[in-house]
Amino acid sequence: MSQVKYLLINVVETLLRFFPVPCRTGLIETGNPDQNSPVFLTCNYHLTVQRVKRALKGMDCYLLVCNSGGINVWCGSAGGHLNNHSVISVLKTSGIEDRVNHRKVIVPQLAASGVDQRVILQKTGWKMIWGPVYAKQIFAFMKNKGKKTPEMKVVRFPLIQRIEAAVMWAFPLSAAAGLLTALFWPEMILSSILFIWGISFMVFLLFPLYSKWVLGGENNQESRPKNSFFEILRVFFCLWATFLVGLLVYSGVTHSFNNGFWLRWGILSLVVVFLLSIDLAGSTPVYKSGMHEDRLFTVQLDKGKCRGANFCEQVCPRNCFEVHPKKHSAEMPRASQCVQCGACMVQCPFDALYFKNPRGEVVTPDIIRKYKLNLMGKRALKMD
Repeated sequence: MSQVKYLLINVVETLLRFFPVPCRTGLIETGNPDQNSPVFLTCNYHLTVQRVKRALKGMDCYLLVCNSGGINVWCGSAGGHLNNHSVISVLKTSGIEDRVNHRKVIVPQLAASGVDQRVILQKTGWKMIWGPVYAKQIFAFMKNKGKKTPEMKVVRFPLIQRIEAAVMWAFPLSAAAGLLTALFWPEMILSSILFIWGISFMVFLLFPLYSKWVLGGENNQESRPKNSFFEILRVFFCLWATFLVGLLVYSGVTHSFNNGFWLRWGILSLVVVFLLSIDLAGSTPVYKSGMHEDRLFTVQLDKGKCRGANFCEQVCPRNCFEVHPKKHSAEMPRASQCVQCGACMVQCPFDALYFKNPRGEVVTPDIIRKYKLNLMGKRALKMD
């Protein structure tokens, strides 16, 4: 694929990031693979597939694309769309079993919240190896003989991801605003679109500067506000007040101060800022969504059941665990960074991990494995 076409796909599908964009499932050959070549697996979100194929360029390997409903790996796994059935189906129907003389498949680490490696092994005979978090790390992962460095295990929110998040929000909001202003305030079409893009980029590009203050510290569960509505209000009023001050200065300089001007811009800014703020934490990979009922739960470790199997440390995207093989036990020295994705619970063979909230209510590993989060953040979607 040419560089221009790849860039165009990234731009267009980043604009459409809110929507599933599926591609064909099945087997893809990269280079000249043989019976000993590695086998990788990913979801059928088109942009992810393109990025993985680019990361595999120059390697002789196989890529299995399984059905996730056109949703990316982490969201698909958390929502039950990328599940055991998806993986088993592509392993059994793609013809990969006739192509290789081994039974090892490298799966994205972020699939661990939805795919149980024990079930896959039991039903197919394939052993899952947890690959790195990001596709761009695959080459280094293979060069390191399939061993992950700490950097390969952890999700972050770097500049490029913040730009993509800004674009993801700005495009649908500006499209909707452009339509509405064309109907009611046609003179505001261009300015409203520019405003939405500008404030979206401000929200996400400046995120590292204000997140610790607004959201109570990076994943610090003790200091973060427990009420999601309070969390929304803090972000909402800070952003809206900043805009209103700027609007006041602008109207004073340009002498455009009038009731109609303030009413139109007040309504538009109120709606846009509210939509951007309503689940700001959930738009990032480093904070738990305020829309999820699990936000009040914390991961609990039953040391009496723990045997130090190390699966929790392998799959945790926030590096919360440390396992001591000699002691046959795990610890959570960085529990404050947890985003309650549930990957550790799905993979723990001893059910030593569970969710518990301040009221003493418990969500067991069986529930985490069986039911996945729907769009409202409730565990209602059955995985398989």
